[in-house]
Amino acid sequence: MKNTYFDLIDQSYYFPQEGFDLKNGYLNFHGLSLKYLIEKYGTPFKLVYLPRIGEQIKRARNLFNRAIKQNNYNGQYIYCYCTKCCHFSHVIKSALKEKVQLETSSSFDIDLIFKLLEEGELTKKTIIVHNGYKTEDYLKKILKLNREGFKNSILVLDSISEIKRVKAHAAEYAGHLKIGIRIAIDEEPQSAYYTSRLGIRPADIVQFYKDEIKDDPNLSLKMVHFFIDSGIKDTVYYWGEFQKAMDVFVALKKECPSIKALNLGGGFPIRNNLGFEYDYEYIINEIVSNIKDVCQKAQIEEPDIFTEFGKYTVGESGAIIFQVLEQKKQNDQEVWYMVDNSLMNTIPDAWSILEKFILLPINKWDNEYTKVNVGGISCDHFDYYNSEDFNQQLFLPKINDAEEEPLYIGFFHTGAYQDSISGYGGIKHCLIPAPKLIVIDKDEKGNYVDYVYRNEQTVEEMLSILGYI
Repeated sequence: MKNTYFDLIDQSYYFPQEGFDLKNGYLNFHGLSLKYLIEKYGTPFKLVYLPRIGEQIKRARNLFNRAIKQNNYNGQYIYCYCTKCCHFSHVIKSALKEKVQLETSSSFDIDLIFKLLEEGELTKKTIIVHNGYKTEDYLKKILKLNREGFKNSILVLDSISEIKRVKAHAAEYAGHLKIGIRIAIDEEPQSAYYTSRLGIRPADIVQFYKDEIKDDPNLSLKMVHFFIDSGIKDTVYYWGEFQKAMDVFVALKKECPSIKALNLGGGFPIRNNLGFEYDYEYIINEIVSNIKDVCQKAQIEEPDIFTEFGKYTVGESGAIIFQVLEQKKQNDQEVWYMVDNSLMNTIPDAWSILEKFILLPINKWDNEYTKVNVGGISCDHFDYYNSEDFNQQLFLPKINDAEEEPLYIGFFHTGAYQDSISGYGGIKHCLIPAPKLIVIDKDEKGNYVDYVYRNEQTVEEMLSILGYI
């Protein structure tokens, strides 16, 4: 029986496959020699393969446009990139090359929009969808966008209470403020809570529109926003929530003909193992045909379909490469491969939400394979990775101490969220700044003494980290 690592992969999956192949015994990523990068830069390192971003955008856009044509659908398809997934300038600029629209989540996002405008990366015609909790600062900056000519700025209401603050600011704005309403969905059965904290309850939405929006001359409802946190999947749960959202859309559309857009938040999955299967074409066709059927039965206009793809856009562009420093056999069953960085710091989703990534060796594919655990060099109990989504076990080539070349391994498709959640360089998830740090002590007389050790992060600090200034 063949028992090299290559034979294990070759017998378990289709290999080579998109993005992964071998050349002279070393793994290539999208045709790029990882051996070359290791020799040039050393380990550990992160990499971002920017061409993958454009490939993902083109694929989704082509499939939606094909489904629209096949179903004689009357609305358009609009691709939005969620900036919170990865804010780095090189990433967002790569997405903007494909003429995507943008979705924001917090106040600092608006400063980023103005910076991109200044650099000529977008125009005032770009559609900007504003999600997230609307702080005073966030609201003021959204209104600034509108005043400066961003006529396709859409503020999505996340709660009923937001409307008072929105109205107070909208009254200062000469012209209609375009708004959307986010629907609160019921979470999956295994969730810790029943209804999402985000959005407005479906049962309240139509009356809320009548009471607060319909007769307000400063507001114009343009969008219904529907978001499933677990993403777009061919499950009973997803299609059940989808149908509820369509019921709300129909009811609102009959009251408010100005609604033109249905926003399907929650993105497509990406490959997290070599056995990944997902029929993007089928799911997209089902989405388009279902929306058309509902609208035809209700005798209403078919909306433009928005999607907010963040992880799908950038996830498969990223990888992290490590060197195995040492193998440790702690008992008769468990072998540890210790790598030259902390896994908790570099791929925090792996321990916080048990997310899986594609893990492959860069070299030694002709060695025998063995079951292992991969450990980081921090002293924390959770700094490890020990299973793949496909088979719940982790196999890597055996290490022969007599071999001069160390084993190198890579975690792939890590391009979404990992940098912001780990606080890479000082950035934060959704660009929500780190709070000020206040230190309290006592003086010699026992009196309290307090001082600000560091103030809240500024826009300039955040944009500098992200490569905009």
